[in-house]
Amino acid sequence: MAKRKAGKLRVGVAGMRRGISFGKTFQSRKDCVVAAVCDPIPGRAESAAKTLDAKPYTDYEAFCKSDIDAVAIVTPAPTHAECCVIAADNGKHILCEVPAVFTLDEARQVVRAVEKSGVKYMFAENMCYFAFIQTMHQMVKDGRLGDLFYAEGEYIHDCRALMEHHPDGMGGGVKGKPTWRASLPPIQYCTHDLGPILMMMEDRVVSASGLDSGSHVMPKYNTIDMEVGIFKTAKGAVIKILCGFSVERHPAFHFISLYGTGGSMETDRYNPSSNLKAYLLDIPHIQGMMNIPVSVSHRDAPPEAKLGGHGTSEYFMVGDFVRCILDDTKPAIDIYEGMDYTLPGICAHLSAQQGGEAVKVPDLRPKKKAKARKRQ
Repeated sequence: MAKRKAGKLRVGVAGMRRGISFGKTFQSRKDCVVAAVCDPIPGRAESAAKTLDAKPYTDYEAFCKSDIDAVAIVTPAPTHAECCVIAADNGKHILCEVPAVFTLDEARQVVRAVEKSGVKYMFAENMCYFAFIQTMHQMVKDGRLGDLFYAEGEYIHDCRALMEHHPDGMGGGVKGKPTWRASLPPIQYCTHDLGPILMMMEDRVVSASGLDSGSHVMPKYNTIDMEVGIFKTAKGAVIKILCGFSVERHPAFHFISLYGTGGSMETDRYNPSSNLKAYLLDIPHIQGMMNIPVSVSHRDAPPEAKLGGHGTSEYFMVGDFVRCILDDTKPAIDIYEGMDYTLPGICAHLSAQQGGEAVKVPDLRPKKKAKARKRQ
């Protein structure tokens, strides 16, 4: 890994459709400078460069060889693995959007590249930074739900507008042809719910089973309507995740529920970002689910925290990434945890292709670390 120069962290952002919000968030920090942006669409790269006062690139390898310390990979999902390997090979720290990879082989390639280079890799699962998720997490850490043994997650979002005629660059879409989203197995985009659940459980998935509904809404592309994964964890808990991205259900929503020995908690299906429902045995004489007002945004966040969108989540996520580099500490969601959040979805889809037969989910940690984790 190349030695970082003293002073501000020099960041490059790749994928300047959604990546512009990441660039603005980095730019708002006193300890960072956005030095480069990359997008294969020249006009988009130039426009983002003017907005962020950065140098534009249309060639990703040249971008990774430039004078930057870290790369935010905000490119279309099928390119994440290749972009990560190239960044690691050039000694650049990595903040990578979800999902981490599309195949088990890609996962092994990315892990090897990160381990070999010694760079920091942080998985950009912004749902872990939503304020209401962190409220749930704190209540779990405080023991309010006791020991967790079951959880559910749902992510339903009609993305058909992004499946056709949508050139999003970096190999993700060509005008007039279906984009990668049209062929995406829905369960492979499970990290937004599975990630927070595993974070709260402090656990990982060891086996996955899956089933899908087939293709009814967009049969011309054989787009899977909905796909469900049933996961068994190392601690013996069970998790169910449902994903669908071409279905008639509006507005889009996330749903997370937790069950433990001390009670249960879930997001409100009709108002998920502003209300939690909980039944807690440590409240004497409780007679039913109580409402807890929450938000996607953190109560005391500064005004610039909303530049990234998704409430204030990305401000705090970027902050953790920057600090792990400057302080030389473990990333908040490191390479192994990023794979813990991603690989169950891949294995659940493999299971669905085999009629629901359980598929083992690999642990890509070095063997010594993996054995130590099993003993915990």
